[in-house]
Amino acid sequence: MPAFPFTAIVAQEEMKRALLIAAVDPSVGGVLVFGDRGTGKSTAIRALAALLPKIRAVVDCPYSCAPESPAAECPHCARGRGKSHLIPVPVVDLPLGATEDRVVGALDLERALTRGEKAFEPGLLARANRGFLYIDEVNLLEDHLVDLLLDVAASGVNTVEREGLSLRHPARFVLVGSGNPEEGELRPQLLDRFGLACEVTTPTDIPTRIEVVRRRDAYERDRDGFCAGHAKAEKALQKTILSARERLDAVTVPDTALEDAARLCLALGTDGLRGELTLMRTARALAALDGAEAVTTAHLRQVAPSALRHRLRRNPLDESGSTARVARAVEEVLGAG
Repeated sequence: MPAFPFTAIVAQEEMKRALLIAAVDPSVGGVLVFGDRGTGKSTAIRALAALLPKIRAVVDCPYSCAPESPAAECPHCARGRGKSHLIPVPVVDLPLGATEDRVVGALDLERALTRGEKAFEPGLLARANRGFLYIDEVNLLEDHLVDLLLDVAASGVNTVEREGLSLRHPARFVLVGSGNPEEGELRPQLLDRFGLACEVTTPTDIPTRIEVVRRRDAYERDRDGFCAGHAKAEKALQKTILSARERLDAVTVPDTALEDAARLCLALGTDGLRGELTLMRTARALAALDGAEAVTTAHLRQVAPSALRHRLRRNPLDESGSTARVARAVEEVLGAG
């Protein structure tokens, strides 16, 4: 069943931009999308994965390792590599009720009982390697799974020590979470792991609402025909992403841009330096998408809200929301756009 085309999504520009940036440079640290139900959050994530070009992976490797990656990092590939093939970019859903065994992997009971062998049955983290791990209602995720994700997201390696098994395997993925802020806040430790945080809202103007309903209805009635109508735009966007990846390392970040990023983070009182690093990487990826040779103030201005709104300390004397505070700081530090 073909996914809803990314280029057919109406409005929600900040969310779409953040997902494209993460596709160009996964080092930005993932994307958190908070907002109303029915605003296209999960649709956009699956649409992006379907849009991305297939990746080359070792045949039969449960971790979808790239043929050129060091074989010693993977317990499967360390035993010898065979042929490679092209596969879609993995998009793995992590359900809220998932057990730890299902997430990290566990002993393969069937082989243990039928053959008497101790073998590892890979979990969701193994399937998500080199792709996206998507958590809907991420703010409701159980604490023990949050702790586990923090460790793996930081190291890019999943370590399993259980039932006599001792194993490490690659688990590098773009973490994407969505949720409704009315159902609870995210733990600060996990919130900090997301490079970008976006807010999505239900459209309030009649033409936009009509266009959303019209496109969704057309997709449901004739999915193949609807996707065929957007195939040219999808191909063009895919080419833009590939070109951006190729030119990413060549995009320069002038000292003036670094100074602007530092001044902005100081004005907002963000903790540590993760804000500046994310702001720099995000602006560089956006510049690559735009085909620019260097990061400009305009790039910083566009990505500042999504890179910084979730890094602000609570200010009891300021009743305005984080988005309004970032917008105010951007105007004071970078000037009006």
